[in-house]
Amino acid sequence: MASLITWALALLLLCHCCSSARISVSQQEEREQPYGHLRFQQGMCGIERLSALEPSRRVPSEAGVTEYFDQLQQQMQCAGVSAHRRTIQPRGLLLPLFSNAPKLIYIVQGRCVGGMVIPGCPETFQWMQQAAGQQWGEMEEAGQEQRFRDEHQRIQQYREGDVIAVPNGVAHWFYNNGEVPLVAITISDVSSGANQLDNLHRDFLLAGRERRAEQGAQMERAEERKGVNLLSGFDTNLLAEALGVDREVAKKIQNPEDKRGDMVLVERGLEMLRPSRWMEQQVQQQEERQGQCPRNGLEETYCTLKNKQNMADAMLADYYNPRAGRITILNSQKLPMLRFIQMSAVRGQLRKNALVAPLWNVNAHSIVYALRGSCRMQVVGHRGRTVFDGELRQGQLLVVPQHFVVAMQARSEQFEWIAFKTNDNAMVSQVVGKASVLRGMPVEVLMNSYRISREEARRLKFNRGFEMSIFTPKSERELQ
Repeated sequence: MASLITWALALLLLCHCCSSARISVSQQEEREQPYGHLRFQQGMCGIERLSALEPSRRVPSEAGVTEYFDQLQQQMQCAGVSAHRRTIQPRGLLLPLFSNAPKLIYIVQGRCVGGMVIPGCPETFQWMQQAAGQQWGEMEEAGQEQRFRDEHQRIQQYREGDVIAVPNGVAHWFYNNGEVPLVAITISDVSSGANQLDNLHRDFLLAGRERRAEQGAQMERAEERKGVNLLSGFDTNLLAEALGVDREVAKKIQNPEDKRGDMVLVERGLEMLRPSRWMEQQVQQQEERQGQCPRNGLEETYCTLKNKQNMADAMLADYYNPRAGRITILNSQKLPMLRFIQMSAVRGQLRKNALVAPLWNVNAHSIVYALRGSCRMQVVGHRGRTVFDGELRQGQLLVVPQHFVVAMQARSEQFEWIAFKTNDNAMVSQVVGKASVLRGMPVEVLMNSYRISREEARRLKFNRGFEMSIFTPKSERELQ
């Protein structure tokens, strides 16, 4: 009897320990992934054929145009993402809005200023006006008050090659202060656990009204997601009282007859407080120096987290081959803000005929967008069947689902692309080259796996020498 009781107590203790361990692991996973993901690829990722996508719906505004890729395409549903491309004309302002899903924005062309209004964070940019002919010190000594002009949250400069991380529910705006149209591609992770509405991308406008889409196949089913000024739905008197303005001002804010769209033209340009370009460069250099030092968790708060990183700078490349090209990786280790939106990015550049050898994404889907030039791209699915074998041209988009094997070869003189990943620390597994699957296996395993001789197995394993990720074209290897 005593022995039976002892065994029962031991079993109870073992179950308690296992349960505690599961809870501990679960809590650790929640800490590592602030939102988590609610991927809805069940039945959606059994893809037999992929196709290079182009925008299917075009929505014009007074100062630009927004082009939407069909979010109901199977490959987009598999990855749980949406995509759109915006073009903003010089002196064009993208009106304040927020989205139901976290997103990454890549500046393809041009430059702009912009800001994000993060809930609970202070307005750190304050603009005071001094009396004519007086210095600040003189005013303080005389006890005169400075006349208040404005205050707002941080404004930043953005330029071509920048990746901007925008959490869901955070209001933001952009203004094209350059001389050429601003072009930006946006990928939203609508399957993120932070989005508790549905699997459709939605923009919530705080001003203006999105115009009706031009004729297109996706126009009708997209109308219900058309952006409308949220404040226009309130009773005018209630809104006026809540905002502390008179009724006429409240009617102007609601303005249901505004037909300009969500991008409007600012005739005389925006006058606002922002750092000089020199000061921006100093801050950027300081942030880069801080990024090279170990973090103790106290240097940055949510309000001061850096939300952008330039990926076009060749000096930031992670892989570089002078005869083939370069690849730059941006993850949450380099940009901590990405940990909150659970996304990352890879930007690549290939010389003509150079290769990205076969690889697969270990823990993420990949959304590849062609920036310049063209390439031949092949994707092989889980059944060993080719699901895509074709050309990816500038402005086109292709989803490569998790664990599908992909290879690329540049056709133009130079091919550039950016790939958005649905994990803040996305990993890939290379088939060939340094640090690859084949390189990591014993020769005997390769011999018996492929029924080849020892010499053939050694060539298979070591022929690519010390090349990694991006490979030199065959013609240049022969010349060497």
